[in-house]
Amino acid sequence: MIRKVSVAFLMVGLVALSGCVTTSTSPFAREADRQEAIQNYVKLATAYIGQGNFERARHHLDRALELDPDNAAALSARGLVENANGEPELAERSFREAIDSDSGYTRGRVYYGAFLYAQGRFQDARNQFMAASRDTDYDDRASVFFNLGLTEERLKELERAETAYTRAVELSRGEPRTLLALSRVLVEEEKYSMASRYYSRLLSIMARNKSVTHSAESLYTGIRIARHFGDRDQEASLALMLRNNFPDSVEYQQYKVLISHGE
Repeated sequence: MIRKVSVAFLMVGLVALSGCVTTSTSPFAREADRQEAIQNYVKLATAYIGQGNFERARHHLDRALELDPDNAAALSARGLVENANGEPELAERSFREAIDSDSGYTRGRVYYGAFLYAQGRFQDARNQFMAASRDTDYDDRASVFFNLGLTEERLKELERAETAYTRAVELSRGEPRTLLALSRVLVEEEKYSMASRYYSRLLSIMARNKSVTHSAESLYTGIRIARHFGDRDQEASLALMLRNNFPDSVEYQQYKVLISHGE
């Protein structure tokens, strides 16, 4: 189901890893061995974060930071753990230390941006996502632009949100959540023809992939597009699904206001 996106999901998305780290009481024979050990500790920690096991994650991060107190990946991951444990001040300190240590560590900026967004500090979050978006080698640029779009929306910068979402659509090759977000913003900008094109792409994906289904948000967006073009059958069909499946949603209340005003 397409759901409203919480930026918190950006902070996980971590690949589970298996195996164990072999430690030794002897000094590392080579610098490469030390760096490999640090990477392994961080990988194990991020896997534990993905499982919600923050105690084990912290244990491995402590080991990594014993070997390199300035390691940006370990510091960023520690920020996730501290935030999950209800220590936002410590979390921010770790995120900032990571960026100070390595300003080019893009994943750390993404984590920090997500943290700032969750704190309601949208201007600061935008700065981090903007910086992250400039890294053309980052492996998940579509999510960076998607979250930049979310942040621009919160700042009431709809044209900038449109630009960010358009880039997210291009990079993700039409991921459903990006198509919906772009359609929604285009409706807000009253660019209904463009909104209709992207929304049609979303409907095509739904028709091909039954695991992608409507949310209240996608139904209400489609209703507004259909209403603008006078497509009463489409509007009625979407409205019925909205009423039956999401009667307590904000979007259904918005729809009732819409029709009561005759808009």
